[in-house]
Amino acid sequence: MPSMPWVDGECPSKRTLALQISHNRSARGLVGVIFTRQDRAGEGKLSSRLGLVTDAVEVTDMMDVYAYLVRELSAGGKADYVIVDEAQFLTPDQIDQLARIVDDLDMDVFAFGITTDFRTKLFPGSQRLIELADRLEQLQVEALCWCGARATHNARTVGGEMVVEGAQVVVGDVNRPAAEIGYEVLCRRHHRKRMTSAAAHAGALSPDVLPVNHA
Repeated sequence: MPSMPWVDGECPSKRTLALQISHNRSARGLVGVIFTRQDRAGEGKLSSRLGLVTDAVEVTDMMDVYAYLVRELSAGGKADYVIVDEAQFLTPDQIDQLARIVDDLDMDVFAFGITTDFRTKLFPGSQRLIELADRLEQLQVEALCWCGARATHNARTVGGEMVVEGAQVVVGDVNRPAAEIGYEVLCRRHHRKRMTSAAAHAGALSPDVLPVNHA
């Protein structure tokens, strides 16, 4: 039975998995439609840092993804499944449209993205996916903080320093120069302390000390 899994994970792993799912299904003769938004490779592209790139349909704010797919099918196009990358950037209405694709068109929809922004707040699209998805899957390959702990938070950096204010969506990349906007995954402890890898290497780390009250 068609379903809509929500795959939560960091960019390098999730994009590779999205491309792998598309490749495996196309090798079986199935045809998929790939939607994406704000991929670093440019408009209408889905790319991974392994060098894999494929064409995709760029989603805009006002786009009705269900209506788009119906038009394609009505014009003689073929689609057996849908892949959505950067699904957190979609609007809640567009997430509802993805659910309608599953229910009304009997297609699997694989939605990939991250759950929270650099302020640890839910993206509106991610929140709606959590509410509607048939299941939530965490990537088996876990992202790690610079300290080695499991990375659970996304940090935005400007000039190498972590920031916690600003627009929710700003396109950046982990490989950009430090003077530009970038992103880094951190564990909760170091996100709370605003301790990026650059900050950690800038000075010696002191162990946490519990407060002691002297009589």
